[in-house]
Amino acid sequence: MIRTKQGHVVRALTIAGSDSGGGAGIQADLKTMHQFQVYGMSVLTSLTAQNTNGVQGVYEVPPEFVRLQLESVYTDLGIDVVKTGMLANTKIIHTVASFLREIDIEKVVVDPVMVAKGGTPLLRQESVEILKDELLPLAMVITPNVVEAEELCGYSIRDFEDCHRAAIDIAALGPRAVIVKGGHMPPDWIKDAPNLVVDLVYVGGEFTYFASERVDTYKTHGTGCTFSSAITSMLARGASILEAVGMAKAFIYEAVKRAKTWDVGEGHGPTDQSAPIPARFEPMSSAFYVFRNGRWVRGE
Repeated sequence: MIRTKQGHVVRALTIAGSDSGGGAGIQADLKTMHQFQVYGMSVLTSLTAQNTNGVQGVYEVPPEFVRLQLESVYTDLGIDVVKTGMLANTKIIHTVASFLREIDIEKVVVDPVMVAKGGTPLLRQESVEILKDELLPLAMVITPNVVEAEELCGYSIRDFEDCHRAAIDIAALGPRAVIVKGGHMPPDWIKDAPNLVVDLVYVGGEFTYFASERVDTYKTHGTGCTFSSAITSMLARGASILEAVGMAKAFIYEAVKRAKTWDVGEGHGPTDQSAPIPARFEPMSSAFYVFRNGRWVRGE
């Protein structure tokens, strides 16, 4: 485990749903945190009966028990960074947001999980507004894909320029940094780089871009959870927002590539959270970076 100079073991809390198939949710979060040598803790909001073919059932944890888990972890172990994933319903979102306001924690990463890889809704529609009103103002970083960004900004995203507009509008809701992930973007949206997956990062009024090669695979279950957990882990270790995003982007690329030939499940298979941790680097804002041959290079 990573320790500070004072001997403190850095720790991160994931507040999310459980994936019985092990590829996403709490399971992916804790695997990723362990790989980044961060002590991971968990508060479960939902239990799912789930595999690579889809979600067969969801049991939402009573909000009172969510609160009890939060208090149990915080009063004994302490929390350096919080990451939220599947929150399921309005009452759970309110419970989590209220608790985070009470403990006044600075580093909060929000992964606005709304739909499973197979298409099953994981957040009730009426809960989106509560998420925007109560949780987003507490976020240091939010990590929507294009579909989630549309729900948060309230309009359709049709091209790369729309992604920029959406990032600005979502940032106005409170998050310090907005990452619009590129995995759901059609390849022709990035006209000069059709084979790249580009994540757009908006922080401090500036845009920075992190790109990796597009991996030809359908085994991408848990990519969002893994990516946001990697960011959470790096923030716990003291990284800047841009450094955390760059490290997470490189990690998820390797995790997807390494799992491409796995025979785990018959559907959308999981990623490999045991992928190697990339070398640290200090990205500059307002730049375009491409991950090639295991390292980041400045793009045009």
